[in-house]
Amino acid sequence: MFTIEQIESAHSKVKSGADFPNYIKEIKEIGVLAFKTWVSDSHTEYFGKGGFQTKSKPKYDSLNIADISDKNKFENYLKAHQKGETDYFTFCKHCAETGIEKWNVDLEKMTCTYYDKQGIEILIEHVPKA
Repeated sequence: MFTIEQIESAHSKVKSGADFPNYIKEIKEIGVLAFKTWVSDSHTEYFGKGGFQTKSKPKYDSLNIADISDKNKFENYLKAHQKGETDYFTFCKHCAETGIEKWNVDLEKMTCTYYDKQGIEILIEHVPKA
């Protein structure tokens, strides 16, 4: 099965959202089927075959997630990030500001779903192939 070190090696190549498809391709090749990332500190749970799971440590001090989500503002931040205009930490700060608590990526369906603090789906996107 895969390790956090393998995932972090792949993630180290991500400078902006423009690099996300290559990251997804790389971690899918090592056996990651899905993952959940919490915006508050960027800890992530990874899921593989046969119920395999592993979890990363927090990446930064805890961010405060807004109680009310702002889908339109979030979508604008997301588009800028996907164009390579922001780094990962800035994107996470923007998520917190707009009420995004976590995202789930399903590598079989190739979707990324963003949720607010109430667990409501704010946006579902298809992950572009690298």
